[in-house]
Amino acid sequence: MKKIIHFLICTITFAQNSEKPNILFIMSDDHTSQAIGVYGSRLAHLNPTPNIDRIGKEGIIFKNAFCTNSICTPSRANIITGQYSQTNGVLDLHIPLKVERQYLPIEMKKLGYQTAVIGKWHLKKIPENFDYYNILPGQGKYFDPVLTEIGETNDVDIPRYGGRIETIKGRKHKGHSSDVITDLSLEWLKNKRDKSKPFLLLHHFKAPHAGFDSALRYDSYLENEFIPEPASLYDNKNNGSIATKGVDNSLIDTIGSSVGRRHYKRRQIYKGNREAAKKMTDKEYKSTVYQNYLKRYLRCVKGVDDNIKRLLDYLEKTGELDNTVVIYTGDQGFMLGEHDYIDKRWMYEESLRMPFLVRYPKLIQAGSASEAIVNNVDYAPTILDLAGGKTPEYMQGESFKYVLANKGKEPKGWKQSTYYRYWMHMYSHFNPAHFGIRTKRYKLIFFYGLHYNKKKKNNDGLPKFQTPAAWEFYDLKNDPEELDNKYADPKYSKIIQKLKAELKEQRKQYNEEDQKYPHLQEVISTHWND
Repeated sequence: MKKIIHFLICTITFAQNSEKPNILFIMSDDHTSQAIGVYGSRLAHLNPTPNIDRIGKEGIIFKNAFCTNSICTPSRANIITGQYSQTNGVLDLHIPLKVERQYLPIEMKKLGYQTAVIGKWHLKKIPENFDYYNILPGQGKYFDPVLTEIGETNDVDIPRYGGRIETIKGRKHKGHSSDVITDLSLEWLKNKRDKSKPFLLLHHFKAPHAGFDSALRYDSYLENEFIPEPASLYDNKNNGSIATKGVDNSLIDTIGSSVGRRHYKRRQIYKGNREAAKKMTDKEYKSTVYQNYLKRYLRCVKGVDDNIKRLLDYLEKTGELDNTVVIYTGDQGFMLGEHDYIDKRWMYEESLRMPFLVRYPKLIQAGSASEAIVNNVDYAPTILDLAGGKTPEYMQGESFKYVLANKGKEPKGWKQSTYYRYWMHMYSHFNPAHFGIRTKRYKLIFFYGLHYNKKKKNNDGLPKFQTPAAWEFYDLKNDPEELDNKYADPKYSKIIQKLKAELKEQRKQYNEEDQKYPHLQEVISTHWND
């Protein structure tokens, strides 16, 4: 009798779980929407992402998905916690996410899901609230990467910053990281998961993070192509302010790393004959460097795309694809030469915008697209909703399952703006600290230009200093490339005041009022009405 009861319980449990979708959350590092064909950018004709495009074409494309902090660790913390940075505690690259705040796997396990994360984690603490993990230590390597698997006992030495060597529990894998991470995910899907349960698999590529080292098979990809260049690479017009250029352009060679020669230290490296480079005009030099920069980047993107095909092919072969929510995103956007900037961090569109594509034919009509504003704090609540759960009160994001199910239409009362905050003042790529708000038409940015840690020294030998505070405002309908800062234009004074009031309210609502940082509050209050 006990055996019969146990059998019936197991059968009922399996039936209940089988109704729940699997969730495959694929995230690349620094993959921006400009480099995804289905977004229709200047690079679309190069066709770098046919498999990622498939996810969007057979599902939904989000055109207004944004990050709340365009830098790896905080963005990943936003996604895992469903919280903004001052609430989850992860303001920059150096602060770990506390183990007890790994909320997404904790909540998904309550719903009967088996959880796994494979690839880049980058949140410092081991992801021990997942049932399975196999992760890169920190940034990890492109070739022959070391990964740490749950239960790993093997010691391996890895290089760290400053030339030091650290011994960790891990194992070296032969090959390119994009291939290796996909191999490990396929191995887990085939042999290591409990197939009686639905799964949440976070599959995280390292590529196409800076370094841009692609697998050798892509060495000739795009070799003879001319990569379209953004006009703002050469002429930034009226983008920016004294906060990004300095008074009378006095900081133009210091703020914001560059493609060309502009930045005194942080710029793209010229790959070629140095003597020949010295004879080039600035425009010739910039174009040469840009072409190399983009081809290396897109070769990494191509490797990501080809490996996504392997994942989709496996799920299709096993008959699980149509019962799997397939999500593709990047951990933020990325500057591909726009405004002569590289890297991310900025609140400008190319850095702020995240690609976000979802395929799930049981809910989403193929060919859908949405203008609804969502951000990465909303991702965890949406995943929980798709799994049959509810958003916990401690999460600040909101589920947009309704948008998925209704051809991209947003529900009544849905948010009409999104909040952004970059904290790492003048770190690494020399971006000033700033925050702001973006609606579907307008963007308001306040550069307050000061580090939250008063004792923090600037990197790369720069003396510690505060950059000028200033506001920037862009009318994205008339100026989608953000080439004309209209903050001083009287025509927009009323909308700017309205946005300031909304920005102040969101900072209060999301616990972003800098209660621990009175020196920031002082700068903000001093310049609020400038």
